[in-house]
Amino acid sequence: MHKILDILQRDSRYTPKQIAVMLGKSEEEVKNAIENLEKNGTIVKYSAILDSEKLEGEHVEALIEVKVTPQKNRGFDSIAEELQEFKEVKSLYLMSGGFDLAVFVQGSSLKEVALFVSQKLSMVDNVISCATHFILKKYKIEGIITQQKENNNRMPYQP
Repeated sequence: MHKILDILQRDSRYTPKQIAVMLGKSEEEVKNAIENLEKNGTIVKYSAILDSEKLEGEHVEALIEVKVTPQKNRGFDSIAEELQEFKEVKSLYLMSGGFDLAVFVQGSSLKEVALFVSQKLSMVDNVISCATHFILKKYKIEGIITQQKENNNRMPYQP
């Protein structure tokens, strides 16, 4: 199971037949294993990972650190359930350390993200504070380096 997951995490485009060849298993074994992983929720979704810097149009992403007051008998879950419903929220994590929730958001402009923070996120009950960090450049996404080194054959400057 773990080897199949490792392969699919590297590239989810591999077919069960290709994975079977890699692992020396039958295609049917691999298909059944993948179906079980999908049914039990281990595999949540297959998706393309995009480098937003290469997309046309403006795309703004931010990490928002959120401090909250946990709710009695529900802890952080009820707040997370409310936040996850916003279309701007792409990922949401409970964290240890100086803040409680890490909220990754996406918008079409800085203004759109700022309005989300000021008009939606900050208005949620039990949200104490937010710190917004705009993502300026992505060097590595899901284990893949996005910026390939250029061969720079220029001579160094010497005065």
